[in-house]
Amino acid sequence: MKAGKLRYWIVGLVAIATIINYIDRGALAVFWPEISQELGLTKADYAIIINIFTFAYAFGQTIFGKIFDWIGVRLGFVLSIVVWSAATILHALATQMASFAIFRGLLGVAEAGNWPGATKANAEWFPINERALAQGIFNSGAAIGGIVSAPVVGLLFVFLGSWQATFIAIGALGFLWLIPWLIVYKSGPDKHPWISEEERQFILTGQRNKDVDEVADYAPGSGEILSRKESWGVIMASFFLDPIWWLFVGWLPLYLFETYGFGVEEIATYAGIPYVGAMFGAWFGGLLAQNRIKAGWTVNRTRKSVIALGGVIMLVSLLATTQAATPLLAVLLMAAILFGFQTAVGNIQTLPSDFYSGKSVGTLSGYAGTAAKLAVVGLNFLIPVITVNSYAPAFIVGAGLAILTVLSVLVLCPEIKPLKPKAA
Repeated sequence: MKAGKLRYWIVGLVAIATIINYIDRGALAVFWPEISQELGLTKADYAIIINIFTFAYAFGQTIFGKIFDWIGVRLGFVLSIVVWSAATILHALATQMASFAIFRGLLGVAEAGNWPGATKANAEWFPINERALAQGIFNSGAAIGGIVSAPVVGLLFVFLGSWQATFIAIGALGFLWLIPWLIVYKSGPDKHPWISEEERQFILTGQRNKDVDEVADYAPGSGEILSRKESWGVIMASFFLDPIWWLFVGWLPLYLFETYGFGVEEIATYAGIPYVGAMFGAWFGGLLAQNRIKAGWTVNRTRKSVIALGGVIMLVSLLATTQAATPLLAVLLMAAILFGFQTAVGNIQTLPSDFYSGKSVGTLSGYAGTAAKLAVVGLNFLIPVITVNSYAPAFIVGAGLAILTVLSVLVLCPEIKPLKPKAA
């Protein structure tokens, strides 16, 4: 183990878990043309199934936010990934909408743990000036998962010969991931036996916000968290932002199928392109934030500037996508949209650890995740209604959401710094 870099091994494993997460969740959309024809299911059935997943995912965020604050990062990830991997394998037994919905709901609850868990792990293992970068590395796992999901699922489908066998194969990946995780993640940085003293002190002393010379040591309960407008800035920014990502996670394969008549092989070729932009955006947003803080910008100025930049990129690209004339141009513009999304989201996801200590970070992250997924549920109900003739109205809705995301942070988070109890 290279001295001084244990924290990057930790976030690297979390990023790999996220890749697996996206392969597992993305398989249904890739297979849907095949499944719908084989089982006689409709687009309306698909919307119901993914909304059940999203509802479960929404409340799973709050549930697992509490679980991670209760049992810690190591065991929290074990519980999350064991259940979601088993749920993925169970998809092979589905024969109708009801069984798909049940297994999809179980998958949603368990996969939700990945996000509050990653936010909590990064808060524990990274100093403030590296947190956005760490969140970017983690989020790049989502982007890479989006890139490889369709091709991996498509290749396995060709090799194994059925969607049922493919669900079993991809579900097994999560159980394999547990082996390095249990070996490497033994405890937090304060007690981990492999960490060098230099890295331990670098992490622990770096928890201090140098702008105000304070450490986020305020760890209130849920009632107090929800009474602070800064918490609602995080929650509302997540509520408005997340549907933009899920517009592509949930509907891109169907967009390509309905707009251009693509089959499984063509969807597998094109559907990963937008996530290349997301991958670079995740790195860019994290590196830009780290660079600006090192250059002397305050955490407050850095977070708000990078989030606003991501919002502008999304706004312009979403409006341009309404005029895309070819499938290649469409997915390239979507790559720009997801670049902007990831530029912003990594810095939004660090806000819980900017405001509170580790004992409340998972809880606030979970609340924000729940709000975000409830917004996605609304979007999923809306999409079949507004995309009867084209998907342009969906992209216009996304543009409005980008504006509201930025305003949520600017209005409700007047200064991004460690909060104190109200009595203080």
